[in-house]
Amino acid sequence: MAATFTDHLGTHHEVSKNSRILSLVPSITELLFDLGLSDQLVGRTQFCIHPADQIERVPSVGGTKKINMTKVQAVPTTHAILNIDENPKSMADDLSALGIQVIVTHPKRPQDNIELYRLIGGIFDRAEQAQKLVNAFDAELAQLALTDIGTPKKVLYLIWKDPWMAVSADTYIANTLQLVNWQIATPGILGGQTDDVARYPKIEMTNDSLIDVDLVLFSSEPYSFDQNHISEFQTAFPDHAHKAQIIDGEMTSWYGSRAIPGLSYLCAFAERL
Repeated sequence: MAATFTDHLGTHHEVSKNSRILSLVPSITELLFDLGLSDQLVGRTQFCIHPADQIERVPSVGGTKKINMTKVQAVPTTHAILNIDENPKSMADDLSALGIQVIVTHPKRPQDNIELYRLIGGIFDRAEQAQKLVNAFDAELAQLALTDIGTPKKVLYLIWKDPWMAVSADTYIANTLQLVNWQIATPGILGGQTDDVARYPKIEMTNDSLIDVDLVLFSSEPYSFDQNHISEFQTAFPDHAHKAQIIDGEMTSWYGSRAIPGLSYLCAFAERL
């Protein structure tokens, strides 16, 4: 009986040795390269930027929310990889209607990367390479567990401006930060938001709402926060100026192979603070 691998929606996928893959998840695009599958990658999104020295040879078909179906149809594709948070269901339905096998992923915590490596590596006949990633991830996680990362902190993790948006506790990012005893705080949540939006809620920042927050982290993505934004925050909220820090969003929000160096990055970041 042929081996099968089950994705987040419970769909079973058999091993495919001659696949042509469309990746619509930036972090998984990088994972495919690290699994040795670059020659089988036939399409990506414009936000798939790693590995920087190789990615340009893979044609872009659009963004994570909307793709050019004409471009997709122009290249024979056997599999498409999507993610619950990053891609709309309608995209998965449209691709499936073209006869493309859709693989749906949804890591919710860093430890889910182990299952992700084995899922993608298993489907595309890269089990050995996937196991090497599992071993590397386990080693970094064990090292992090041995590190003294200090006292617990309440953290406001910002992902957007105008309006201000943050991450809630029910996210991959929040579960990543928990590895260093940082708990997500979402003060000043504006009312009237749906459950889905509330995972990444719009907030109002005030002096009062920031009182119980230990750190205000400005992520480098999806909004490109930089030192100018830190300076603006420090001017607007001088009593909380010391709490503001830029954090590398790729290292804390990307799963896949980037999660491995992400663990050591987070450890060093926490120790520095």
